[in-house]
Amino acid sequence: MQPAVSHGWSLDAEQARKLQAKMAALVVSEDRLPERIRTVAGVDAAYAGEGTDAFAAVAVIDVASNCLEELVAAEEPVRFPYVPGLLSFREIPVLAAALKKLSVRPDLLICDGQGIMHPRRFGLACHLGVIYDLPTIGCAKTHLVGSTHEPGFERGNFSSIVYNGETVGALLRTRNSVRPLYVSPGHRISLRTACDWTLMLCQRYRIPEPIRIAHQVVTKKKQEAAIDKKGSKRGTVTKS
Repeated sequence: MQPAVSHGWSLDAEQARKLQAKMAALVVSEDRLPERIRTVAGVDAAYAGEGTDAFAAVAVIDVASNCLEELVAAEEPVRFPYVPGLLSFREIPVLAAALKKLSVRPDLLICDGQGIMHPRRFGLACHLGVIYDLPTIGCAKTHLVGSTHEPGFERGNFSSIVYNGETVGALLRTRNSVRPLYVSPGHRISLRTACDWTLMLCQRYRIPEPIRIAHQVVTKKKQEAAIDKKGSKRGTVTKS
């Protein structure tokens, strides 16, 4: 799968913030989805080597059967430092390397990150959605911006998240009496539909199934990289 929009990645933090502000104007926060959603892709990334190596995985599931249809992974060196609010510039290069390997173009993409619930209304889900021109959902485990309150304890209960006077997301309970998730539109989808799809993808677990599978893959690769590094250190002979 190739991106529909491209830009350079050799940016400093200030240049990245300016690009976010510019690209945020391209985000569509209303439903512009295919007539039928057949496949949903989940993406996740992890880091090893003291944050110098990045791993990404993309899991595509068939909605009707809830079965895994395709699973790809990639590894890339990290080229952008960790800066709050600029996660997409750190993660998209390795995510793009994985997405490039897909043989099918998913109808919907969901990621472990923010959508418009972001200081410049352009989180990871927005960035991916605009670049690939895909309906995209941000589904994060942690709070970034906005105020809200704890929703009810039953699956499907939610509370709105408001930032600068605007509703930018929802704190959504995906399983009874478990910690809720922070859901926000990324691109070409409304908040209500983003919540509906997040719930639909959380049939057995708190985390949407495509993200859960992708997370398992990158976690395993991170662990393997740590073992390899430890083994190489043990095998090193120091000359005096």
